[in-house]
Amino acid sequence: MDAFFASVELLRYPQLKDLPVVIGGGRRQDDDELARVRAAYPDREWTADDFSRVPVDFFPRLAGYTGRGVATTATYAARQFGVGSAMGLMKAAKLCPQAILLPVDFDEVRRVSRLFKSIIREIAPVMEDRGVDEVFIDFTDVPGGQREGGRVLARLIQKSIFQATGLTCSIGVAPNKLIAKMASEFNKPNGISIVWPDDLQTLIWPLPCRKINGVGPKADAKLQHHGIHTIGEAAQREREWLMQHLGRSFGAWLFDASWGRDDRPVVTESEPVSMSRETTFERDLHAVRDRTELGAIFTRLCEQVAADLQRKGYAGKTIGIKLRFDNFQGVTRDTTIDQFTADAATIRRHAGLCLKRVDLSRRIRLLGVRVGKLQHVPAAADPATATTADMPPRKTRTPARPEPTTQPLF
Repeated sequence: MDAFFASVELLRYPQLKDLPVVIGGGRRQDDDELARVRAAYPDREWTADDFSRVPVDFFPRLAGYTGRGVATTATYAARQFGVGSAMGLMKAAKLCPQAILLPVDFDEVRRVSRLFKSIIREIAPVMEDRGVDEVFIDFTDVPGGQREGGRVLARLIQKSIFQATGLTCSIGVAPNKLIAKMASEFNKPNGISIVWPDDLQTLIWPLPCRKINGVGPKADAKLQHHGIHTIGEAAQREREWLMQHLGRSFGAWLFDASWGRDDRPVVTESEPVSMSRETTFERDLHAVRDRTELGAIFTRLCEQVAADLQRKGYAGKTIGIKLRFDNFQGVTRDTTIDQFTADAATIRRHAGLCLKRVDLSRRIRLLGVRVGKLQHVPAAADPATATTADMPPRKTRTPARPEPTTQPLF
């Protein structure tokens, strides 16, 4: 989907079309938004469904932003200034101070996400869900799916999604998931890009290595250190050379990827590995001086993870924490317990034990809670109180024992 979070907001605020808009910094609350509009324009009658009449000058700008928020996405007008997803809003404010800042409406985003995916399944049912705004589709066996190399079916999908949601999407068509993912970025927004096997050297090899999904900043830096900047340059190295300098597994994978090889199937059903919640604070917090505030946040994160597990019908046995300190150093700790759980108090208790194994002398920038080793809870069982007896047999290990410490905890 094209700039999905921003595009969803533009359905509510069509007056912002073609303007630089950044989504992030908080969650949308309809009541709060409506109260702000009514306070600004007391001589008018407003309803939550009538935001399209709000003057453009009403909306807050990025100029002067000083918080810790992160951009979820940005319209293409904002991207022209260098603003991108996962960018700190303070940096985005320097690049595009005139951009309009809107909060995230997760409920509406999820609703539209479910809608566009249901439309795709009606046309091409072999679909792999890749998150809120992206899917893989295998239409090998869809009647007429191969017409014009898949372009006819791609146009049908685009048209059907637009008619149902008012949103556009970009589609990459290729022999496998690796190349299709790259192709989907070639012609945004509202584009269709088809890559044939013979197009590898002309369309794929000139791209930077970072365009391969799975090549991160560290791997890219190492490749550039060896004079490899493009996918084609990686393809020209011997497999053994890449394995020697990048690691056996990653080097072998990169060699195949640079030659466009990917035999992963489109998976229509998959189990989540873990569920987590995390938050970045507006200011760095200290475990002692801000103990009460941190404790409340920590409890809320545990409750949110528990609610996610219960809503989706899962329970887990590995409970962990994630911290990022004021120097941006990250730390994770986890422990595996004897019983499956989706209970907030249980998660809170064991996540707290994980905290005892961390030096909390530095200020904390980010805090997260994770539950892993998930299994489905049978329909008759309550996820919040599920025990091992409720689950299919599974190997377990002895829980990690917290290291002794006198460090005060929140």
